[in-house]
Amino acid sequence: MIDNVAEYMKSVDSSAEYIRTVLNNEVVPEICIVLGSGLAPLASMCEDVVSIPYTDIPGFPVSTVPGHEGRLIIGTLEGKKVFMMSGRFHYYEGYDTSICTLYVRVMAKLGVKTLVLTNAAGGILEDMEPADLMAISDHLSFNCESPLRGANLDEFGVRFPDMSCVYDREYLSILEECANELGINLHSGIYVYTKGPQYETPAEIQVYKSMGAGAVGMSTVPEAIVAAHCGIKVAAVSCVTNLAAGISPNPLSHEEVMVNAAKASDNSCNLVKLFISKI
Repeated sequence: MIDNVAEYMKSVDSSAEYIRTVLNNEVVPEICIVLGSGLAPLASMCEDVVSIPYTDIPGFPVSTVPGHEGRLIIGTLEGKKVFMMSGRFHYYEGYDTSICTLYVRVMAKLGVKTLVLTNAAGGILEDMEPADLMAISDHLSFNCESPLRGANLDEFGVRFPDMSCVYDREYLSILEECANELGINLHSGIYVYTKGPQYETPAEIQVYKSMGAGAVGMSTVPEAIVAAHCGIKVAAVSCVTNLAAGISPNPLSHEEVMVNAAKASDNSCNLVKLFISKI
């Protein structure tokens, strides 16, 4: 929750100003891509790269999760200037959702118009296999402490923002078009957010399944809510790094997540690259 608006906005403003200084009057990207598990190689596909450790950015939190490098990358991908978040911030790390999503407000301050969110998720749909991909069409956020709780930041959006179309429908169509071109089996479904860090129980998964959820994970939703509040268009893709509890015959582990994220890496990177070229 944002207790002190002045202090919070000081962090947002100081982060944005530092990034502008690093850009040194170059074109500010209008696209930000969050590199979830398996997407790290996308950074090496950029040209004219500038890499900034999160620790160098005033007011920025620090990612503590294995596989989340903790760097803001600025470069050119498919001929377009982009920001890339190599590492994100999670509620289960001890951060309030207002801190997990601070970078989204920094991006809005810088003029970003499109946010591409990627994540690792547990698969719930019947025909899913590990290393499959799912375009997020909507989400279930009832486990999520709202990142908009507290004083409204009028500079970014209204007190009661509409959430009818958090995930841009045109972007969903483009993702499906890209997947068809690449021969990728792209599922489409609802993503359900859980706080973590523990994985869900089989009983919980059965409840989510009965509600129509296609995948489950511990990120993305707070960021998407803030992006919608800021008027930023969102596209989001989950990498199914394991089948969810009670569906998978094996105990769940972070090692399995990393292994299957690596298996899906080529498809994930190619899908995002082609998507960027088309928007």
